[in-house]
Amino acid sequence: GAAINTGEVKRGESVAVIGCGGVGIAAIAGAKLAGATTIIAVDIDENKIAMAKSLGATHGVNSRATDPVEAIRALTGGNGADVVIEAVGRPETYKQAFYARDLAGRVVLVGVPTPEMVLELPLLDVFGRGGSLKSSWYGDCLPSRDFPMLVSHYRQGNLDLDAFVSERITIDQVEEAFEKMHDGKVLRSVVEIQPAGSSTATATAAGAAGVSA
Repeated sequence: GAAINTGEVKRGESVAVIGCGGVGIAAIAGAKLAGATTIIAVDIDENKIAMAKSLGATHGVNSRATDPVEAIRALTGGNGADVVIEAVGRPETYKQAFYARDLAGRVVLVGVPTPEMVLELPLLDVFGRGGSLKSSWYGDCLPSRDFPMLVSHYRQGNLDLDAFVSERITIDQVEEAFEKMHDGKVLRSVVEIQPAGSSTATATAAGAAGVSA
């Protein structure tokens, strides 16, 4: 949703995603689905970058070792990406997204900031660079429209949702699953519950904010 609905990624465009947790990698999958030809995954964790590449990223940038703005520009002919999706929710990474986009490009904030965070940008840069700065609430998703489309893409093999399920756990392993999520060891955990007197049911947990393509 952050890529397709909010970012309006078009065929042949370049996309950079800063932050490759479950939401960021889902945005990468969405960018691939939309037909982006250059998809840059940015993170400080090589494992997350590797996961992002397995789900559609064409390039990876470790922002702990490399200036992500310069790296994104270098990978897009010196211009910056057409769409930069910020999936961290911090002022520092939002600034990186702002300056890593092409002139008149789009920045999409899908990472959720905390109340005390403040962003400072030169107003002249906001004016002079043009384009749009958007926030993405649940991927600007309309379930009646988007869910059938995502299911269809999954059935056709265009959207590998199975790859987002890192593990299946029992209800008493939920706290451990949250720790793994925060440590970047899993994308999504699925809790398998055995209700009394019925067959096994499954429910998503441990960050089940949803796979928003």
